[in-house]
Amino acid sequence: MAVSDTFINQVFDGRYRVVRKLGAGGMADVYLAEDQELGRRVAIKILNDRHAHDEQFVERFRREAKNAAGLSHPNIVSIYDRGEAEGSYYIAMEYLEGRTLKELIVSRGPSPIQVAIDYTRQILAAVGFAHRGGIVHRDIKPHNVLVGPDGRVKVTDFGIARAEASQMTEAGSIIGTAQYLSPEQARGAAVDQTSDLYSVGIVLYEMLTGQVPFSGSTPLEIAMKHLSATPEPPSASRPEVPRDLDLVVLRALAKDQADRYRSAEQMDADLARVARGIAVAPETSDAATAVLAGAGAMDLAPTTITRAATEVVRRPAPVQPPPPPRDYLYEGPPPRRRPFWPWLLALGLVVAAGVAGWLLWDQIQDQLNANKPVAVPLVEGINARLAVAKIEEKGLKAKVFRSAHPTVPAGVVFDQRPEDGDRVAKDSTVRIVVSTGKAKTRVPDVRGQTATDAVAALKDAHLEPKLFYLNSDAEEGTVIGQDPGPDEIVVQGTNVRINVSNGPEPVTVPAVVRLPYDEALGRLQAQGFAVGREDVDSDEPEGTVIAQQPEGNTLASPGSTVTLSVSKGPTELEVPDVTTLDRRTAAVILRDAGFRIAVVISETEDPNEDRIVLTQDPVAGNRAAPNSAVTITVGRYVAPPPTDTVPTDTTPTDTVPTDTVPTDTVPTDTVPTDTVPTDSLPTEPPPPDGRPGP
Repeated sequence: MAVSDTFINQVFDGRYRVVRKLGAGGMADVYLAEDQELGRRVAIKILNDRHAHDEQFVERFRREAKNAAGLSHPNIVSIYDRGEAEGSYYIAMEYLEGRTLKELIVSRGPSPIQVAIDYTRQILAAVGFAHRGGIVHRDIKPHNVLVGPDGRVKVTDFGIARAEASQMTEAGSIIGTAQYLSPEQARGAAVDQTSDLYSVGIVLYEMLTGQVPFSGSTPLEIAMKHLSATPEPPSASRPEVPRDLDLVVLRALAKDQADRYRSAEQMDADLARVARGIAVAPETSDAATAVLAGAGAMDLAPTTITRAATEVVRRPAPVQPPPPPRDYLYEGPPPRRRPFWPWLLALGLVVAAGVAGWLLWDQIQDQLNANKPVAVPLVEGINARLAVAKIEEKGLKAKVFRSAHPTVPAGVVFDQRPEDGDRVAKDSTVRIVVSTGKAKTRVPDVRGQTATDAVAALKDAHLEPKLFYLNSDAEEGTVIGQDPGPDEIVVQGTNVRINVSNGPEPVTVPAVVRLPYDEALGRLQAQGFAVGREDVDSDEPEGTVIAQQPEGNTLASPGSTVTLSVSKGPTELEVPDVTTLDRRTAAVILRDAGFRIAVVISETEDPNEDRIVLTQDPVAGNRAAPNSAVTITVGRYVAPPPTDTVPTDTTPTDTVPTDTVPTDTVPTDTVPTDTVPTDSLPTEPPPPDGRPGP
């Protein structure tokens, strides 16, 4: 499956819901995702399609996961998971809100000096931790340094890191980004921890100046500059950079690995001095001076000393006079022998004087040396026992103090007084502070607290809370467990996992709309839901469920409330009084009141009752269902016949039906009052009940 943005809003490897793309590199794409199993945000790094089948890149990708997974440090991005899915390889790692250091430099320019020192020391803490584990990163650059909103720096991308003892090499190849390569990487030679420190020096240089010390149009040109070009000190382009900070950068950028810092802790110690306004170690000053002079630029050819130049000119031997002629020789008396003891006495006196003089001179020299100041050695960053030995070698006394430190391992010196390089009298005391490791703290008991209160309590104890959300019968948002447990003693900065209740496992809500309330109630309670009732007006039969919230077949937590809307049945309305009104007005009033109208026509000999409502049913004031019919009896004037021409017994008025339409079948809109002429009605008498005949 192609590694593309089609992953967004999809679940990757059955676990990670991809939210958005964070970035892309030459080897992999990085996405922000939600871990649905543990309820946390992670960054997923997925190997590109074009590299997913390249064994070299796959091996590098696997090595990154393996190397980083073994490094648990506050300044190293944590690895949570790794695997193979969707036709590619991936790593799930810690997601850090923030930006890369490269993005910050590009957008903001050079960093404030103290910020640059602080960020570099955090990078050194991460690199030093990896080095102590035998891992050389080999690709330190600002692109691989993440900076959080709180200023916490984390190093990532151990993709080309290797164990120092590993025999895996890539002969002649240049691994890493050209602008941050060490000279030995540019040559394709073996690397060690000093190679990482060279790259850290480049990163510090870029933070201070906004640019790298060596640039060029091609990687080869840049690599050649790493091998031969002399870097300018950062203060050349930014004058406010302190001289001692220049020295730190230049020592880190020494071409010869032997001239660089030997460890991340040693470089960090110099940066700590710069931050305090104290001079760096003398070795740093010497190494930086050599860098500025140009390593190998001086004429180092040895001076040839000829034998003739060193011969001693001998004094000519005195010329001996020739022996006298034998004629002038004669034998005299034998010479008298002188005693030998005076010579022995004189020799003894000379020897005694020499010995006495030598002893006196030695005493004078001892006295002079005793009063001569000695330089305090650098002992920061080394083991306490070795530090004491180095101090005593100088004729000084060591006084050891112990204190916790957030980054320096236990047993290592992280501070000394006087500073290294200071000259003091012999037998003076040098105070050294030895790390006992990270400060310890007691884990508070946060079970039963809200997640917000638990996080605050752990922060107060200098611990790092990590929240995980789980379904539970406990109240939602309540802490139901923690690891480490309450009252355990741990180092400050330790991650504490707290499990927070998400409430019970959601279940499906039964659909109960249109069911009788009692039946709906039983079904919901059987699933563990509480039921709320709300009676509403409706045309549905009384007691019928007409709506529910949440809706049926959705998920909700057991114990939560499902609210039912229950019909109160049709609502009865009050019947208005329309008697004595004309038919049209009565019809309008009844319709507005929510009723239908049925009309009964009743003949009348009273002209004042023509088209007038004589009676109504139901009568005014009674209540009836909405849209039910109200029957009105409307008068219809019929003139009486003349008495002299029409006998009353042949045409009785009580036999004329008022209408031919039954009461319940003649609505007002089908038999309007003004369309039924009075002379068209029959004259038969009406039936006794007043209703029209057939």
